[in-house]
Amino acid sequence: MFVLGVFYVAIIEGEIAGMTACTNGEFSSVYLNKKELRKHLGFYKGTIAYTVLKPEFEKPLLETGNKIASVEFVATASKYRGKGVATAIMNYIFTFPQYREYVLKVADTNINAVKLYEKLGYKEFKRIKPKFRKISGVNYLVYMKYIKPNSK
Repeated sequence: MFVLGVFYVAIIEGEIAGMTACTNGEFSSVYLNKKELRKHLGFYKGTIAYTVLKPEFEKPLLETGNKIASVEFVATASKYRGKGVATAIMNYIFTFPQYREYVLKVADTNINAVKLYEKLGYKEFKRIKPKFRKISGVNYLVYMKYIKPNSK
């Protein structure tokens, strides 16, 4: 399901320590294949997973366009949390010359991630109430943007 060409992985001593995806926002970092989901989850669960996940993963972020990157799936293995892995990956993608802005969304309840993004220079520009917030425990999806210094 993952479009591997847009994922970046941090490896420490042969172990995957963290990852993120970075795309131009015109396509998702995930490709949902109904046939594969049905194969692995069964006909009914696979069909439901496809139906529920497709709109979530295939809609672009609020801001896309020329020189705007969509940052997705920022994750750090629990063993490496708090050791600068996510910061290193983000700083790496900030070097990509084709982008001057980076946009991501994060759950408001993921306080550590929000703090990290703010520390890296991301600024919140929008909050949206998710559909199933009582079930998910997420009050808002927070959209954040980082603009490279001295970029035009």
